[in-house]
Amino acid sequence: MRETTGRPPAPPVRDRIPAGGLELLALLTRLLRRPRRGEHRLPVIWLVRTAVAGDPMPLLRRFLGQGPRRRVPHAVLDVAACPPGVDVPMLLRDLHRQLCLEAFGTARLRFRHYRLADWLMHQGFDHDAEDGRATLLRRLRDRQARTAGGEATPTGSDVVSLATQVLLWLARRVVPGVLFRVAVSGRVPLVGRPYRWFMRQQYLAPRQSVTFLGFAERLTAGWRDGEQPDQVNKLLLHAFLEDLRQAYRRRPWRPSDWRRTAYPVLLIDHVTAGGVGHVLVRLLNDVRNETGRNDPLLVVVAAEHPPPELPEPHSLGDADEAYDEWSDALPEMRRLRRAAAWWVVFRPDDTDAGPPPRGAVRAFAAPDPPWWSRRFLPAALCLVLVAAGGLWVGTRWAPGCHPSLTGDVAVRVVEGECVGYSDSAAHVFNTDPGQDRLRAVQRRIFAQNRDAERVWRRSDRRKPYLTLVYLGTLTGNRTRDDEESYVSEREELEGMAAAQRALLQESAGTDGAALLRIVVANGGRQMRHADQTVPMLAELARDDPTVLGVVGMVDSRTSTAEALRELNRVGLPVLAPTLSADRMDANSRLYLQISAPNTDQVRMVEAYARQVLKVDEAHVYYTTGENSSLDDDLYVNTLVEGLRQRLGERITRLAEWRTGTPLTTECGYPGLLFYAGRWSEFDGFLRALRACGSDPPKHLVTDDSVNRYMANPSLRTAAPATSRSPMCRRPPWRPAPRCARPNSAATTPGPASSRWCRRPTCSTRRAAARKIHSRSASGSASPTTRR
Repeated sequence: MRETTGRPPAPPVRDRIPAGGLELLALLTRLLRRPRRGEHRLPVIWLVRTAVAGDPMPLLRRFLGQGPRRRVPHAVLDVAACPPGVDVPMLLRDLHRQLCLEAFGTARLRFRHYRLADWLMHQGFDHDAEDGRATLLRRLRDRQARTAGGEATPTGSDVVSLATQVLLWLARRVVPGVLFRVAVSGRVPLVGRPYRWFMRQQYLAPRQSVTFLGFAERLTAGWRDGEQPDQVNKLLLHAFLEDLRQAYRRRPWRPSDWRRTAYPVLLIDHVTAGGVGHVLVRLLNDVRNETGRNDPLLVVVAAEHPPPELPEPHSLGDADEAYDEWSDALPEMRRLRRAAAWWVVFRPDDTDAGPPPRGAVRAFAAPDPPWWSRRFLPAALCLVLVAAGGLWVGTRWAPGCHPSLTGDVAVRVVEGECVGYSDSAAHVFNTDPGQDRLRAVQRRIFAQNRDAERVWRRSDRRKPYLTLVYLGTLTGNRTRDDEESYVSEREELEGMAAAQRALLQESAGTDGAALLRIVVANGGRQMRHADQTVPMLAELARDDPTVLGVVGMVDSRTSTAEALRELNRVGLPVLAPTLSADRMDANSRLYLQISAPNTDQVRMVEAYARQVLKVDEAHVYYTTGENSSLDDDLYVNTLVEGLRQRLGERITRLAEWRTGTPLTTECGYPGLLFYAGRWSEFDGFLRALRACGSDPPKHLVTDDSVNRYMANPSLRTAAPATSRSPMCRRPPWRPAPRCARPNSAATTPGPASSRWCRRPTCSTRRAAARKIHSRSASGSASPTTRR
């Protein structure tokens, strides 16, 4: 909080400063500046005029009213200028009018309790008690509701107009009326606080009225005549001070409360003993004593004589010491409820030699509020929160990767990939160019999900309804715009879609036939983000008891093993058609592996080299994929380790091959050249071997991961022309006009059977264990696809 000494001085004043005036201004500066912690005890300062010292009021008005920017909230009541018959309520009304102005550089003070009490005192009725209470209730309700009159209402006799009129009437009359009665009752927390405060304060014995309406009626004109005037005035003053207390209350969650850095001041001039000004300060003393509560109002009184309660004033030159003495004695005087417990009387010392000092008086300005309570802070904080929220949303979601309200979708962005799961067309994985067929099969699955749910609901949920999750690698590959990179995943989804369609057709006429819902999940490239996807699937399984298990998993990597352990922990079985790394089953007791492990593949490779190729030497090259290592890639790791153990010293070269590494040393190699790496680098491996020209290696054999390369039509065009693969070439997965059952002479047309039937172009699929060896130097042989 800045000190006022750094502000530019006000223009010099020409009036004489009373003797001791500078000490008085120093005391006021001390009292008006609000401390950061705690509050000052503010007395009623009674200044006695003397003919020698001069009038202190002009000095105080300039001191309080000419501050730059942030002035002290203050009001001036000149009792001598008031009309005859003025009373305490009139003075409080004038005080309220001056303090509630927004003219002091801070938010204006609001007086909820005082305004309600003053409004009640201005209400009068010419009816009996029952009519008067009903009228008062209506006026109170209208005062609170503040409904706008003269609004146009719909006209017409149709049903819509009548319903609109009824709704408007309810909104304008019934709802506010109900809320008002709840507020007036004072029984519901946080509602009707002003009414509840009146029933809990001590003046006019509010408990005798039972309800607030009864108490309010006692304050109205006519009914108020039976109450003690001092009690009514104390109630008004107490309500006024309560509003000031609430305005100056500091709450941590409201920074605006901390902007009030100076206490309000009331200047009362020309006070006489027994006059209305004297009565007001006496009532203030009594209210503070009787309620036991402090308030933030500093009162300065100017009079010709000291008050009868304290006939011996202090010297104005000793103002600071006198205040300290009063502050120490206040607790005891409050306990005894002394008539002048809150008063401190000062009088200029007429014995001061020489004329009063002249000079410039710096006007007091309210200290600047703390930086964290400035008006710009809420807006800045909102902007920061919005920016942080936007940044968080941007790192978690993206325009094409976000949750949906229309389907069961849980996705998030991880390192540029959209991982998670989806069961509806609200989110389809992979927006890369060239992956139209992958997106098409997902949309077909999602459409069949809706069909299956529709059939299930129409059967009154009697049919078994199961959910399978396909978890694979659906994003992350670097491809050309005209290249389909996820052929294996697409064909796996096509197989699941065909099975789903078959069950859907079978269940059409059988109540016991199961219906299948497929949830498509993405673990990211190389299953690197399976740790992000599996918790989402675990939450799905907890919320949906129809989830049967997970199919897929794609790659044998450490991230896949971790995902298996987590799925085992939550009790989800896993069916893995392609995983083949050794000891994958150790990660889950609910795991079923279809493919043979690498141990079997290594034994077949060794037998093939020894019995068919008749070679006793081998060169082995391996790759692990982009941004991966041998420790992370369990498939390549266990395959290389198995080859090392099985072939032993027959392996004369074992090395990791990286893209761009030349392979001219393998030109004309007569032994077994075995590629034990990932399919994603096989194209570069072949291009490196082409440098051999007419002297290629004699025997190139690959692992089963290369089947993914051979399954991709755009990639296998680069393979040697004489290479053979067990992959049967088939036309795209599409509806067929009709389908005949095998070994059946009859052809049964129909929309259910003809839509998904297709005819293979190869008669049989070769056995997975059969190894195909290229008879050309650059040929390749590859077992069935396992990873």
